[in-house]
Amino acid sequence: MTKTYAMLAAATVAGLLGGSAIYIWTQQNRDVFAECRGGQVGGGQIGGPFTLVDTKGQSVTDKEVLTKPSLVYFGYTFCPDVCPLDNARNAEAVDILEERGFDVNPVFISIDPARDTPEVLADFAESMHPKMIGLTGTEDQVKAASQAYKTYFKKQDGDEDYYLVDHSTFTYLMLPKVGFVDFFRREDTADQMADRVACFVTNARDAG
Repeated sequence: MTKTYAMLAAATVAGLLGGSAIYIWTQQNRDVFAECRGGQVGGGQIGGPFTLVDTKGQSVTDKEVLTKPSLVYFGYTFCPDVCPLDNARNAEAVDILEERGFDVNPVFISIDPARDTPEVLADFAESMHPKMIGLTGTEDQVKAASQAYKTYFKKQDGDEDYYLVDHSTFTYLMLPKVGFVDFFRREDTADQMADRVACFVTNARDAG
């Protein structure tokens, strides 16, 4: 009996140790992007389904737009400084990545659909980058997209035509079949963005 108990105890310990090892290994390897991350966003999932309007006036969904790694930014074309600077930085990061062999799209979603018609967005996107995808929509469509990405915007009081809009300024990295993986702040440079995006895309590719 003693020998039997000893064997059972040994088996139990071995099982526990084996289970612990598997658990630790799983935890360490669960996030294939751990080495790439530069920040964390709390509050649940970022991103989700949306239906918006492109620069040709056609209705498009997230599945049609986010077909390759994408840098998604919410802003508006009348923005006096922040949006042009941020999107110029994003465009520079896309060029750096292209030189390294990575195909990434910059995506600009307007939070000012009253003024940002498809035609206005087309001019803005073209001035920023040849690959930039400009999106607008109805107020409800834009609000739904903003809520999915947990962004903030609020129209300021003022002139009916020359008002400003307060808004958050994160750029979100979205990967096909994966979704949101990380965000970039305003202080991140184009080179820093390119390094991190390359890391994410490479790890996603290696993970299969």
